[in-house]
Amino acid sequence: VFIFLQDWRSVLIPAIAVPVSLIGTFAAMLALGFSINLVSLFGLILAIGIVVDDAIVVVENCHRIMLQQKLDAVNAIEKTMEQVTSPIISTTLVLMAMFVPVCFLPGISGSLYRQFAVTISCSVFISAINALTLSPALCAVLLKPIHREPALPFRMFNIFFDWVTLGFASSSEFFARKAYLGIIFLITCILGCWWLNSRIPTGFVPDEDMGIFFINVKLPEGASIERTQKVVDKANEIIKNFKGVEHILSIVGYNMIDQVSNPNNALLIIVLEDWEKRKKTELFQFALMRKMQAELNQSPSATFFCFPLPAIPGLGTAGGLSFMLEDLRGVDPKTLEQILFAFLTNLNKQPEISSAYSTYSANVPQIYLEIDREKVMKLNVSLSDVFTALQSYLGAYYVNDFNIFGQTFKVMIQAEGKFRNKIDDIMKLYVRNSNAKMVPMGTFSTAKIVFGPQTITRYNMYQAARINASASTGTSSGQAMAAFERVAKEVLPEGFKFEWTDMSYQELQAAGKAGFIFLLALTFIYLFLLGQYESWMIPFPIMLSVPVAFLGSLCFLYILGIENNIYTQIGFVLLFGMTCKTEILIVELAKELREKGYSIVESAIEARKTRFRAVVMTGTAFILGVFPLVIAVGAGSASRRSLGTAVFGGMIVGEILGTIMTPMYYVCTQWLREKIGGWKPPAQNPVK
Repeated sequence: VFIFLQDWRSVLIPAIAVPVSLIGTFAAMLALGFSINLVSLFGLILAIGIVVDDAIVVVENCHRIMLQQKLDAVNAIEKTMEQVTSPIISTTLVLMAMFVPVCFLPGISGSLYRQFAVTISCSVFISAINALTLSPALCAVLLKPIHREPALPFRMFNIFFDWVTLGFASSSEFFARKAYLGIIFLITCILGCWWLNSRIPTGFVPDEDMGIFFINVKLPEGASIERTQKVVDKANEIIKNFKGVEHILSIVGYNMIDQVSNPNNALLIIVLEDWEKRKKTELFQFALMRKMQAELNQSPSATFFCFPLPAIPGLGTAGGLSFMLEDLRGVDPKTLEQILFAFLTNLNKQPEISSAYSTYSANVPQIYLEIDREKVMKLNVSLSDVFTALQSYLGAYYVNDFNIFGQTFKVMIQAEGKFRNKIDDIMKLYVRNSNAKMVPMGTFSTAKIVFGPQTITRYNMYQAARINASASTGTSSGQAMAAFERVAKEVLPEGFKFEWTDMSYQELQAAGKAGFIFLLALTFIYLFLLGQYESWMIPFPIMLSVPVAFLGSLCFLYILGIENNIYTQIGFVLLFGMTCKTEILIVELAKELREKGYSIVESAIEARKTRFRAVVMTGTAFILGVFPLVIAVGAGSASRRSLGTAVFGGMIVGEILGTIMTPMYYVCTQWLREKIGGWKPPAQNPVK
């Protein structure tokens, strides 16, 4: 603002609009029960760039009138409000009309949209009130007529900006008089959007560098807890040598993926150093996970699988892909294991999959105790006493509590370890019968070794095996999921099916909503503009700039290799509104000039010239406000880059090409409006 208007007083007015709007937004969030979280903070960051727009429009228009018409601040602001009140109300209601319907979307994606939409809508609404009340008052008090010559740097900037304005004016006039070129350009943009959108990989929520990840350790089936502990100790020594690792927490005997206790499993929790100390690419979380998994798996004693936390806490126990293989035929666990590992073998050959892993096994050695129930009855032994004895000696059995020294202690009974080390020790246990005689367990039972699964998982009532996987570098979760489904169709026999779960299920549910959300947003924008201008045609030159901005956004995402996820889609919705908000300033004035008797081309070109500085100022302020998101690093950087790049790229292309093409779109639609719709300007109406 200072560079364009070259007056520090003009800077204060938009600057005051920021805290006023944000404080009001915080109050609205508190009233609605919203929290300060990643999505609402995104909304607040973008709101800072949005809320200054209305104040900039007021200040710039007042400054221009004072300079051109030599009026004082009070008279200038009166004329300013006559000219900009309608565009400010229109642009504000366009943004709100686009975001408010999005608040009612269901599911996880609806919750994310809702946080963002409420934040933006509240800040924009308060900003509009501020621009219509506080900003004019501040202009009348603070702005003074400028009589001195600008400093040399400002004069050089003014010469450069006049040259840019003239160049854009010539381009706009050329396209306005060659409408067929603009139509070709519009068709090209739409085809480009379709082509790029089909090429950009898709995802749900990007995996973040959270500074912490897990490692699942699995030894051969039947390994003891002592053996597992030795492997974990050796792994800890290897992990300590990696740069960027701060702490290691190990839990021996626990399987995090299946959430069960197994003696041959362990969980390692790796806490990384602060992001400020890990600025190199090789110290990022996922780079460390790949290197650590490769080095740990060189040991033949165990299998190590690194996996991140879920991007949204509560949606599963692990990040990445979560897949359930379901058995509809009811086969035995051994057959399920064979089919599972044939599936995993094919999966790990796919270039889209970095690693696919399952903890399911049907080869766990187990002791099967076969009890002769008829003999138990003949010996007058209660079957419940048999099971109680097994639990008491081999497991643990609660007896009672007792109080001593002011504390309560539990009494638990269990046989000492040396009396329950071997299978033969089971046969030496005794059970009291109804005649008060002790009967050895071996008289009515036999024990043998069998193999089977440690736990049987059921998903949707079917026997199932869980598969966790991570996408390879440069591959999105959507591409990895497509590879999963392709292999499943090729490998799985009849009677087996698959289902996605956790984050993958949410991604699948949200996959078809993007088009509906975009259509809903554009429909509400059109309906509002239709009511605002009472014309079917006037909204089109405003909305036809959306494909140009959308193409720019997709180009930036494609070039930078960012996937199309929920945050980029939120950015698209905001981009649609901001693009329409910018073009309203031009089309609104062109409409007024046409009603005053200007020709169609003259009204379009004059409106673009008059509003060019305001459009560039508001667009530049918003683009600079978004740029920190594009280069974000550290915690939450993946989400910030996704959202920031989508908005940043679209606004740059929209500002450059949109301001050139909008006058041409207005000329085409106004010509159709007059030739087909029958509308006539006042100068051509017959005089009675």
